[in-house]
Amino acid sequence: MQVKCVICDTVNTIEDYSLQAKRLRNRKINMYLCPNCDNRIKENTLKRHETGMFRLYEEKKKEDELI
Repeated sequence: MQVKCVICDTVNTIEDYSLQAKRLRNRKINMYLCPNCDNRIKENTLKRHETGMFRLYEEKKKEDELI
């Protein structure tokens, strides 16, 4: 299966029956990132985590009083 990276527009080939290919076929929202872009994003995210100013905001869930 040929896939295109959404960031750098390079075309790569992945196995037709791999888990990643199945996810891309069944869920159109999932995006493919080439290994270079994936590693670059991972390194930049880890650098932001190390600064201590990086926060992940979780959605506040309302508690049901009946439960």
